[in-house]
Amino acid sequence: MKRTLCMIRRALGLLLACLAGPVLAQDPGYVGSATCITCHEDAGMAWEGSHHDLAWTAFSDGAAVADFDGTEFQLGEMIARFRLDDDGGPRVSVTELDGETMEYTLHSVIGVEPLQQFVIETEPGRLQSFDVVWDTEAREWFHLYPDQDLPPEDAYHWTGPYKNWNGRCAACHATGFEANYDATTRRYQSRMVEIGVGCEACHGTGAAHVAWAEDYDAHGTLAPENYGFAVDFSDPEQTTQQCATCHSRREHFEDGNPLPGTPFHDAYNLSLLREGAYEADGQILDEVYVYGSFLQSKMHQKGVTCTDCHAPHSMELKAEGNAVCATCHSPAGNPRFPSLPIADFDSPAHTHHPVGSEGARCVNCHMVERVYMGNDWRADHSFRIPRPDLHGETGAPDACSTCHEGQSPAWAAEVLEDWFPVSTHRGAHFGSVIAAGRRDPVGALPALSSLAQDRDEPAIARATALYLVEMAQDEAAARALAALTRDPDPMVRAAAVKLQRVVPAQERLQSVMGLLADPVKSVRIAAAQAMLDAPIAYLPDRYGQMVRGAFGEWQGSMGNKLDYPETHLQMAGTALVMRNFAAAARAFAEVTELDPQHLDAWTMRVRIAAAIEGPGPALAIAEQGLEANPGAVPLLQLQGDLAAANQQGLTPPPHE
Repeated sequence: MKRTLCMIRRALGLLLACLAGPVLAQDPGYVGSATCITCHEDAGMAWEGSHHDLAWTAFSDGAAVADFDGTEFQLGEMIARFRLDDDGGPRVSVTELDGETMEYTLHSVIGVEPLQQFVIETEPGRLQSFDVVWDTEAREWFHLYPDQDLPPEDAYHWTGPYKNWNGRCAACHATGFEANYDATTRRYQSRMVEIGVGCEACHGTGAAHVAWAEDYDAHGTLAPENYGFAVDFSDPEQTTQQCATCHSRREHFEDGNPLPGTPFHDAYNLSLLREGAYEADGQILDEVYVYGSFLQSKMHQKGVTCTDCHAPHSMELKAEGNAVCATCHSPAGNPRFPSLPIADFDSPAHTHHPVGSEGARCVNCHMVERVYMGNDWRADHSFRIPRPDLHGETGAPDACSTCHEGQSPAWAAEVLEDWFPVSTHRGAHFGSVIAAGRRDPVGALPALSSLAQDRDEPAIARATALYLVEMAQDEAAARALAALTRDPDPMVRAAAVKLQRVVPAQERLQSVMGLLADPVKSVRIAAAQAMLDAPIAYLPDRYGQMVRGAFGEWQGSMGNKLDYPETHLQMAGTALVMRNFAAAARAFAEVTELDPQHLDAWTMRVRIAAAIEGPGPALAIAEQGLEANPGAVPLLQLQGDLAAANQQGLTPPPHE
């Protein structure tokens, strides 16, 4: 049976019309941590009080340590005054820049140390993370963004969409969480199985395990696979991917938590080594939450997992100081990793620093820390060897000159060459290629193409190289790299598919069509996006099913993020590709509803209205945009042009 291009357009129509109410998922078999702990007492004792247990708590749980009794914090004209009500419940009175004061009951507590943040329910069901937080070490209030003294109407204000707890944060602080955003009412009906990161957030639902355990007690029944759990923690890759579901910077496909055991790339699109998020050499820069760093490491390549260093229930390191590293990196080695060099690394002969000094700590050279959220030091998990010799090419910092303030990377490079004159760790590094690609993707095309094809390099670096090749918009380079759509790694395949959008649509079909049925969801969605403008005369039925399936997954992914302004930007761009200007106008309008300061969306609304409806309606939209953004130059320019056109009685040409 034949399927025409109309089928893709119908799929797109559904994609653009996915403004629908929430659908509450059925409970798939959660039993709750309390049930687990009745048998697994030791694991429960280790978990209780851990950062997972206290990731999100109700005030009644007693985890809050902040001083609410008559304290206050001021940033510019904003003042937050804390107090306890007659029942001992914490409240905050917030005076905003406009002088208006609102009082709120604090809803719940985020985290335990070194800071605690608080959730406020600003309207029924809508939870917002408050920017004034408690320093548990200094025992004082501080603001997470001291350089942002924003009015309430700004989308980046704590009451805005970018600080929403339901859709942006809660899934990684709860078990079985679903945001359930209703785009028609712009309200949430969120639900969760358990507040905080409980047993089943990692192991998977426990009903099958409990049923087996009860039957075992009665009849001695043999254990099912993984004792009835979805996640097999004896598998290193499953273990790492399960931790990565939260400890990564990524775009989610599902609403809230995917069921544990879902392969990472079936649930998320991992952020690549983008400028602003990572240094060119892959070091952490912005808040990227570990996984993207760990994927770059030799430890990941050799099968090391999070639980080799971190106790899985308490989250504490398994040993103190350098001892945790010496579990493997020592004269004894570790039989699990036979390629380890056998040497005494915890000695001045290697560290070149006095025993017990800060410079002798493994992490200070190989896991450099940065501060996030004001006072939270977090370590880079790429476990890299310092490369100050690359600073001139990458611009990235290094552990040596970062610690030795006042000294240069050139100085550090000379010292390391003196300490380690015969080193195998001063060769080429992918960071030099990525840095060149960021500066000039066209000029760096040969090096970027070589990096993308080098399977000895981390997949995240190879995928980033493909992303930079795409920026060059070079058809010949895209054709030469089309074979990477069949690479073993899904990150590389997805990036290679996106690169094929550079070539003409008819030619693109040859390399993209089959990937609509790729075994990995992130690749299938990338293939659907690449098919948008495909000039298909007909499709055999099996290909039609592939198209419908992949477009349906893309639709579902966007439908689960309709509280994000950026989702509606993507929908607007999709509509423009298909020349569906009415749908594009609606999507841009939703962007400006959620984020009134988004000038690009206002500009596109004005331009589309001018093209379809004429200067009068477009002028009205420009004026609305200027009310939200007084003095915005792009809108003022459009306003002037439209006012002149309106006076001359100019009308747009008929729209087909």
